[in-house]
Amino acid sequence: MEETVAKILYFARLREQLGLASEDVRLPENVRSVGALIAVLRARGGHWAEALADESRVHVAVNCSMAGMCNAVQDDDEIALFPPVTGG
Repeated sequence: MEETVAKILYFARLREQLGLASEDVRLPENVRSVGALIAVLRARGGHWAEALADESRVHVAVNCSMAGMCNAVQDDDEIALFPPVTGG
C-alpha cells in the first residue's frame, strides 16, 4: 500500500509554537487516524512533543469538518490543528 500524504494546517498558538503554518506530511501506511497522525507529529520531539502533548488542547478538522482522534485520515486530506477557541 502507498503512503498517505496529508496537508497539515496549524493555527494560532500551534502555528507560533511550531514555527510553521502548514506542511505536507507523508505518513506510513499504518497511520490511518487523526490520533495516529498526532502521535507521529509528537514523536518528532521538542516543540512538537510539547505543543501536542495534551490532546484535549488540540482541536482537529478534517476537510473542514470537526473531527475526533478516531476519525480516518486518507490520502490528500487537509487536516487543521488548532487550540480550543473561546469567545466573549
